[in-house]
Amino acid sequence: MAHIPDGVLSAPVLIAGAAISAVGVALGLRGLDPTRIPRVAVLSAALFVASLVHFPAGLASVHLLLNGLAGIVLGWAVFPAMLVALLLQAVLFGFGGVVVLGVNTMDMAVPALLAGGMFRLLWRQGAGPRRAALLGGLAGGGAVLLSALMVALVLAASGRAFETAAGLVVATHLPVMAVEAAFTAALVSLLARVKPEMLARPA
Repeated sequence: MAHIPDGVLSAPVLIAGAAISAVGVALGLRGLDPTRIPRVAVLSAALFVASLVHFPAGLASVHLLLNGLAGIVLGWAVFPAMLVALLLQAVLFGFGGVVVLGVNTMDMAVPALLAGGMFRLLWRQGAGPRRAALLGGLAGGGAVLLSALMVALVLAASGRAFETAAGLVVATHLPVMAVEAAFTAALVSLLARVKPEMLARPA
């Protein structure tokens, strides 16, 4: 799973992750239009619910991340949305930890932000659902892969004892990457048809 529990990471990694997430959350809240708060809340709830549906993957289990989709729809607001979802997962179900919340938020939100930026850079409103589907698939799958790589890097940076676990994180998330690519492609194609303004760059 992509949720790192407390007591695993080194202090420098925890501090760096917390600092990056704090900046991201501050920027996300500063640029958040009150009219977009319901959208952020819905995506945050979707991120939370997605973590409850687990699929076996070898010796571990995985779940959909939906961070690529969240990055496309929310932009910088994906940081506070992800923070709330991960906090509730940690407190209510023990997925991840509270001390490591900054790192977990960073690992999910930074790839989401990059995926959303890539999508909006290459897609323009009116470009058509097929192009939206292609770019959405790339964003959805790419965000999962980048999140897995970031989790692997922070584990490896915390000690050589975690190098094997880091490799397993990436390997177990390859099927998730394929599923999320297809799911995000279908949903973004639908949004391009019925509500293309949701895919435009957030104000």
